[in-house]
This record gives sequence, structure tokens and C-alpha cells, in this order.
Amino acid sequence: MTAFRRLSERLFDRFPAAAPLPMQPTAATVSHSIPRPGRRLRNAWALAAATLLAACGGSTTQFDPFVAQRVISFGDEASVITANGRYWSVNGLKADNLTLDCSVRPIWIQQVAGVYGFVFAGCNPNNIEVKAFTYAVAGARVSDLAAQINTVVAAGGFREKDLITAFAGVNDIVDLYRQFPATGEAALVAAARERGRQMALVVNGIVALGGRVIVSNIPDMQFSALAAVENAANPGSDRAALLGRMSRAFNEQLGVSVLLDGRFVGLAQLDLTIQAMGRSPASFGLVDISTPICIVALPECTTATLRPFTDANTYLWADETRMSSAGQNQLGSLAADRARRNPF
Repeated sequence: MTAFRRLSERLFDRFPAAAPLPMQPTAATVSHSIPRPGRRLRNAWALAAATLLAACGGSTTQFDPFVAQRVISFGDEASVITANGRYWSVNGLKADNLTLDCSVRPIWIQQVAGVYGFVFAGCNPNNIEVKAFTYAVAGARVSDLAAQINTVVAAGGFREKDLITAFAGVNDIVDLYRQFPATGEAALVAAARERGRQMALVVNGIVALGGRVIVSNIPDMQFSALAAVENAANPGSDRAALLGRMSRAFNEQLGVSVLLDGRFVGLAQLDLTIQAMGRSPASFGLVDISTPICIVALPECTTATLRPFTDANTYLWADETRMSSAGQNQLGSLAADRARRNPF
């Protein structure tokens, strides 16, 4: 067991799912024990408060927004940028429709890094200082993230102003699904639930090591291109619904087990967005949510290797399980919003 995994296991009980807040006293419970101030005293308090407010420049709160000094990404192929700037999504091209241009269709981690003006080494056309780093590995499962994190720990660890992104679990769900029907649904859903708990351990462990984390849950795979393919191949068996139940088990356990404290963790609920897309694709500018748009294997797919007369902004999936530009943009928007709003 790796050093990071041992730490995360030890600290899981230290960072449980959010405990209920102590019950706040109500007016009914305190009205008989605390004398009501007289009108003159209340007016004096109001005057003092107004004077203090004016002296402080009119603000009732003072807090410095979090500004990251580095962005570090862990996960699977959804967070990979190759050395030559390719993604496991739809890659953009320059005007000649031949030359790769990694800046025109950024993936979600680039959108988060962009909040602070940072770039990754794999996509740095202006050759500026690199302050965003991805350790994600194509094909990674939740259990693989510990090794990625240990690489950073071995190089000096996390700093106070590091913002971490974490996204994994889709490959886990696909692995489990492939065991059906030899393994029954109940066992598969339970295993998916455990993978979600493990993902929460990863996030809580990063927090214990000093990182601030934006973690995304996984898309509801009921609405994936894989689900459509599996339903067509298995008539009379609702494989899409099974994938959905497994996805929800993962996400539910991640949600209840991760540290629910906005000072340390921001949870991007990608599943809810994917569900909304499934209910009303047109509301998101989509024309297809179940057909892979790429006709070559990722990461070689570009805007020149799509289904004829299609647009990567209007198809949700690049292949059966990886999101196209449309899906990446949605995740990027959710995560960037967390980066801006969470009181890290």
C-alpha cells in the first residue's frame, strides 16, 4: 500500500461526510433567558454598528479570495494533455484544417487553470511560464490516483495555494459493467458504491496533505453512447438503466463520504448536468446525446475526423465513454465556477 493511500485511510474518519450542525437556538428557546434590550439600548447598538460599518468602508465581511499559485490535476484520460497537445476528446485544428491547435477546444482542466491565467506544458503556444500540471493517465481507475499523488508528494508535496482537480471513476464503472451478467446487479452496484467511497478517500487525503480540491463526480452513464450501444446489442435488457444505477451508486457514495467543507473541497456535479442534457438536449444546443461523433480512435480524433456534416459542439460524446467538446465545456464551466466561488 502506498504512503498516500495509508494516509488517506487513516484520515478518512477525520474527514467524514459532513456532520449535522449543532442545533441553533431559536427565539422561543432564548426569549425567556435573555432580557430584551430597551429601545434606547437597541438604538445605541444600532448607532455603534453603523459607525463601525462606516469606519470599515461599508463592508460587513472581510475575506481574501483564493488565488491559486499552481493547478495540479489527477485522474484518467479526461484530464490528460499529451506532450504534443492532444486530448482524449475532439482536438481542434488551425484554419488550414490540418495543423493541430490545442488552444481552440480546451478541456476542462484548462478551463480551471485559465481562471488564473495558467497553462499546461502540453498546450503552451505562447511559451509562458507553466503553472499548471497534469499527472492524469489514460485508462486510470480510482485506485491508480494514489500513485499519481505520490509523484507530487515525492517532489515536495502540496503548497498552501495549490488548487487540485480530480476526476476518475468512469473506467471503474465500465470495468464493473463488463462483468454483467456473470456477476449480478446487486454485487456490481455495491462495488460501484465502494469505488465512490475510495474516490472520496483520495480527495480527503489530498486535503490532509494541504491541497484544495475541485472534484467532479462521474457522468450518469445511463445517457452515454455506451449505454445506447449496449441497449441495441441486448434487446429486452435495459443495460442503460443498469449503467445509470451503477453511476448513481458511485456518485452517491462519493458525495456522502467526501469532506463537505467549501474551504477545502468543491464538488462539481457533472451527473446532474448530463441528466439535464438527456432530458432536454436542445436546451444545451445539442442535437445528439447517444452517438459517438469521432470516426477514429482517441486521442487522434480532430474536427477533420468526425461523422460527416456534424459539429463537436452539438454531440455529447466523442466515443462511447469519453465526452466531446460539448461535454468537456460543461464540466469545465462547473469546475471553473467552483474555483471562483469556493472560499478556499
